[in-house]
Amino acid sequence: MTTAEPTVRGHVQDYLRRVRGGDIGSLPAVLGLIALCVFFGVMRPAFFSAGNFANLFTQGAAVTIIAMGLVFVLLLGEIDLSAGYASGVCASVLAVLLTYQGWPWYAATLAALATGAVIGVSIGFMVAKVGIPSFVVTLAAFLAFQGVALILIKGGTNVPVRDDVLLAVSNRNVPPALGWALFALGVLIYAGIQLWQWRNRHRRGLITDPLGVVLARIGALVAVVGTAVYVLNLERSRNVLITSLKGVPVVVPIIVLLLVILTFVLHRTAYGRHVYAVGGNREAARRAGINVDRIRISVFVICSFMAAIGGVVAASRAASVDANTGGSNVLLYAVGAAVIGGTSLFGGKGRIIDAVIGGAVVAVIDNGMGLMNASAGAKFAWTGAVLLAAASIDALSRRRAAATGLR
Repeated sequence: MTTAEPTVRGHVQDYLRRVRGGDIGSLPAVLGLIALCVFFGVMRPAFFSAGNFANLFTQGAAVTIIAMGLVFVLLLGEIDLSAGYASGVCASVLAVLLTYQGWPWYAATLAALATGAVIGVSIGFMVAKVGIPSFVVTLAAFLAFQGVALILIKGGTNVPVRDDVLLAVSNRNVPPALGWALFALGVLIYAGIQLWQWRNRHRRGLITDPLGVVLARIGALVAVVGTAVYVLNLERSRNVLITSLKGVPVVVPIIVLLLVILTFVLHRTAYGRHVYAVGGNREAARRAGINVDRIRISVFVICSFMAAIGGVVAASRAASVDANTGGSNVLLYAVGAAVIGGTSLFGGKGRIIDAVIGGAVVAVIDNGMGLMNASAGAKFAWTGAVLLAAASIDALSRRRAAATGLR
């Protein structure tokens, strides 16, 4: 018995069938991102300038990184309301040790990351072992961490961050030649993995995507990322005689590296499969021998650890830490980014790339509304409307998927 060779047409038809059945993934977020970019580009042509394009990355970096960690918690159907202020506490630890205690940047950064991990262990233990709902635990932490941050920075003073290495994270750019080199390396690695997987599965007689689809993915990556690198390498300085401003922001390769690592963890390791299993059906996962409590604790550790990284990035961008670091709309934007990108609030469905796409949507709304001189109220209202639409689409798609037997 021979299996018919997969075709591009058949692959497209199968994808459309899954979309009609409710398995839409990040499609609404991608279409919404394109529509928003077109709208703001038409209303304010400066939106498509190289300077504003670079600003989008640095503006949404901290929120996107925190959202990456929240994906792990949301995959289990849990929530972490403390992620924003957890990032603020970790940033406060960084700034105090760096500025007041004279620690080197790497030691202060490690201390901040360790603080995030400890926060995650504490929250995860209360949720998994004590049995307190994550909403209650993280709401209490949300309130407590505001006080902890105030204590660390001595009642709300502004603590400057002056270390050149840390400031470079959000305020410096990769040299253009190095940016192109990283782009070429990334494309070669991605293409190599995609083609190797296709060849390996094809040789073993397993079902695989058509070669044309694989090549289309590689081509799309080259086109999108290549265009972004080209635009970011354009001169953005208003006066070249004073200073030159071009190159990919340093924070972009950091986000890409985190995206690759966390995606590998979720999709290529037993741990990642266990996370999806627990999120899909906790009792079934327990009966299958998975240590459910350990998985539940671990996702909060990852979430708070990523919040710590987000806090370091935020401190770098502001060149200081104050009582508002990690507060205000940080948590709302981070949760919104994960959900808008396609991660389900009901657990069991989501990818790290969802947080990146959703973070881009949130950054575009915030940036575009700013260019249009919209009020803060209008920004919140539009972001909230997009989040509500994303949650509604998620609920409707799950209902559709259940009705068609895709879930």
